[in-house]
Amino acid sequence: MKTNESKEQEALFDWAVLAESHRPELKLLHHIPNGGYRNKVTAVRLKREGVKPGVPDVFLPVARGKFHGLYIEMKAEKGRLTDNQKHWIEKLRQNNYAVEVCWSWENAMKVIINYLDNIELAKWRCD
Repeated sequence: MKTNESKEQEALFDWAVLAESHRPELKLLHHIPNGGYRNKVTAVRLKREGVKPGVPDVFLPVARGKFHGLYIEMKAEKGRLTDNQKHWIEKLRQNNYAVEVCWSWENAMKVIINYLDNIELAKWRCD
């Protein structure tokens, strides 16, 4: 069964596909498949290929203002950040990436729109 987080992320990408005609930058939006349950062999292979725990779920490699791109960590309603996620968020922000933690696809959509419209960061943060 899909988690709430997974369903929210799918809804975000459904919206992004529909919005691409108005915002072509959304064609670059993608998921970073670094989480989830895997068998031991697959987990070892992915680690050797460079998968790192804690990297945010979604990335939009489009620069805006002082930011090189936007990362979004999707969380289920009662989800919490892991120590690895907190570490990645801190390091990414230190390197001029916008990073937000969102608990719904609607919240993530608003973050993306405000980011693309270059709205002042303090006005669109969701974490």
